Amino acid sequence: MTCVRKIWLPGALCGALLAARAEAPDPAAVAELRAAGIEQVAFVKRLTYNANHYYTEYINSAWLPGGNLCVLDLKSGKVRDLLPQMTNGVFERFDVSFDAKKIVFAWKRAAQEGYRIFEVGVDGKHLRQLTFPPPNEAELQRDYRVAAHYHHGTDDMQPCYLPDGGIAFISTRCQYGILCDGPDDFTTTVLYRMDGDGKHLQKLSNSSVSEAAPAMLPDGRLLYTRWEYVDKGAVSVKCLWAMRPDGTASQEVYGNDIALPPTLIYGRPIPGAANQFVVLGTPHCPQNGMGTVLRLDMSKPIRTREPMNYITDDVDIRAEPGFAFREKGGEWRNDPLGHGRLFKDPYPLSAESFLVAHKPQGEKWNAPAAYGLYLLDEHGAVRPIYRDKAVSCWLPYPLRPREKPPLLSTPRDAARAKAGEAVCMVSDVYHGLEKVDRGTIKWLRVLEQVPRPWAARRRWTGDEYDQQHVCITKDTHLGLKVQHGVVPVEEDGSAHFVVPAGRNIFLQALDARCMAVQTERTYVNYMPGETRSCIGCHETPRDAARSHGHAAPLAFARPPSVPGPQPGETVARRVLHYPTDVQKMLDDHCIRCHSGDEPAGELSLENTPTERFCVSYENLVPERRRGANNRDRGLLGPVIGENHPKTGNVDYLPARSLGSHASLLVAIFSDGWVELADDTAAGRAKKLAKLHQRIHLAPEDLLKISNWVDTNGQFYGSYWGRRNLRYRDLPDFRPVPTFDAAISTTPPKQP
Repeated sequence: MTCVRKIWLPGALCGALLAARAEAPDPAAVAELRAAGIEQVAFVKRLTYNANHYYTEYINSAWLPGGNLCVLDLKSGKVRDLLPQMTNGVFERFDVSFDAKKIVFAWKRAAQEGYRIFEVGVDGKHLRQLTFPPPNEAELQRDYRVAAHYHHGTDDMQPCYLPDGGIAFISTRCQYGILCDGPDDFTTTVLYRMDGDGKHLQKLSNSSVSEAAPAMLPDGRLLYTRWEYVDKGAVSVKCLWAMRPDGTASQEVYGNDIALPPTLIYGRPIPGAANQFVVLGTPHCPQNGMGTVLRLDMSKPIRTREPMNYITDDVDIRAEPGFAFREKGGEWRNDPLGHGRLFKDPYPLSAESFLVAHKPQGEKWNAPAAYGLYLLDEHGAVRPIYRDKAVSCWLPYPLRPREKPPLLSTPRDAARAKAGEAVCMVSDVYHGLEKVDRGTIKWLRVLEQVPRPWAARRRWTGDEYDQQHVCITKDTHLGLKVQHGVVPVEEDGSAHFVVPAGRNIFLQALDARCMAVQTERTYVNYMPGETRSCIGCHETPRDAARSHGHAAPLAFARPPSVPGPQPGETVARRVLHYPTDVQKMLDDHCIRCHSGDEPAGELSLENTPTERFCVSYENLVPERRRGANNRDRGLLGPVIGENHPKTGNVDYLPARSLGSHASLLVAIFSDGWVELADDTAAGRAKKLAKLHQRIHLAPEDLLKISNWVDTNGQFYGSYWGRRNLRYRDLPDFRPVPTFDAAISTTPPKQP
């Protein structure tokens, strides 16, 4: 349903009335804005994007030039175009300076050029371009263009003023591809910053999949949306994070374990309401950031849905893809085309009042001129402020001065910064680690999710698998993992250690046999020279560490550990490569029985290559895709398939829920070290252990199996080299990767 002048009408009738009178501004709504000191509203006129995902408007939206960066005068009702000379392009998002004298915005000149960032005075004068294509832009387009709809060079978008005079924005200059995109057409955007004149460009994050919508918080931090999946459903988590404007101290704000709505975007702090935010909940597809308006109260438990209050509670995303709309009788109707009322760009004036871009019920989500500017109240009622029948209107932003947030600075260690290092301090790993006895955790394993570089793009066919343009796994995770080593945990649960900066680092808490007790299913970016601390496992920003008495945590009294080899190994930094880590052990101990035409237990563990993997790997890893032709023998225990299901797999899992301590395969050979929680599985493990009692695995062999299970069953240790069996005679067919090659953004030289 849609509301005009706070009178609720049936949706179809209301939509017809609005169209008939072209939605004249509501005088009371305009008066309310002016009474709040808002005389002008900046906004964008632009035909509605029609791309196919929340983040792909710069990739595959049709080229629909026109519109402008505009200012609405509320007193006269008149609208002026700030940049009439730029009407032949497309205006993206913008921000208003703290003194309300300048606007920074992104603009696309032509279909086959990228978005660039510009700045102009609010009077339309002093236009200047701040970002430009890199020197190799033409080469990037030539080398990486996949399809006619996208130039596949670089794009700079969604700028945000910083209190130090700089500007944050998102950009594809990182040159990464979205991990769940088979054709490698979709690209990743991560956060950058630059000086106010466009100089000193700096990358602030290293995400494997896209970040979006930076906005300043009153405390001086930068709020943004981060899409991520580390052993989680691939489309579930686009959540709110914050960092300091120099990229340090990145921290979850909300949504890291919220499956629906899949996307939380355009977050902003609510003025006068401490720890409250407005955010838009949207599907992953098939839309470009339209959805329902949510108010978040972060005084409530952030690892639950309790902070979420639906302002527009007749609109939701209850499944993926598409929208759900509540009918008059209260029933929910799923509508992938989004004919119900939709919202975008919520700007909070208070906890009860919001400027929004809004489409009334009637037209589908991508109708070119369906969206106008409205005032939304906390009960979901809308009143029109301005609408143009010929073009949609977006991003209403009060054109008035606002308080500049404080300047936050983070001390950096120059020597560590030069070495590309940072330091992590864990107060008490047992904090939040329920049902784990103190003294259990002996090590932390330092892991990294490696983004897929454009340079890994396949110019041949056959190496893709289940949306992985370069297959890494069969039905588990989609992004490459590498291992940096392990660091010790002290008796009091503290740890103090070095991590590589500028990378996507996550940790596992390990027991005495280096088996994972808990896995961090998210990652942290550390800036060079940064020292940061966490309390323990599953912490929240409000958590306090357990008391160590009067003594500081033991690990803090010594220099930080450097990640070292696991016990029994000689190298700390290593790839996770099934053919060398696991298959060699299977060849030594297993294939004498598990091979041939009639393998024991009908389970072949042979190294015979299959189309993309090998026989043993395909027989051990569960098949999740439709039409599965092999059965899950339950040997690995729970593993996460990021594509199956795409929505879900995000709930917090207690200790020992994943990995070695839930694995039948590991339990069989662990000599009783692994005690499975499931009684049926535990009984089966005992029977199989008795059948295999003559096989005694050395600790280093058991570690290879448990390490592989703990890291979710990866096959290939890098993005490089050909996979498909048809290429077996070529020199780059399934090479054994080195660590340096695995983390490189350029392919290794051919021998």
